Amino acid sequence: MFPVAIHAGSTAAHVDWRSDYDALEYEPVSIPDDVAAAVRRFMARYQLNYGAFDFAVTPAGDWVFFECNPAGQWQFVAAATKLPIAEAHASLLQGAIT
Repeated sequence: MFPVAIHAGSTAAHVDWRSDYDALEYEPVSIPDDVAAAVRRFMARYQLNYGAFDFAVTPAGDWVFFECNPAGQWQFVAAATKLPIAEAHASLLQGAIT
């Protein structure tokens, strides 16, 4: 898992982060154990090898699930954070990850 927070730096981005890409900052974050376990159960239930999950985190620190996109884009996150997402996909395709 490669959890990343997307921080909106403009009013427009607060309404819809896709409306102002230049105002975004990306931060790798830790994912709570219970959220990670729920993601794994979701992936197993729907027999997915990959999913781009969207969450919001409340001021109290609660993670709120919105959706899982089984074909979600990730390269912009990898480019901004230098996380090895492409390498993980390559390993999956080569059978190194199950």
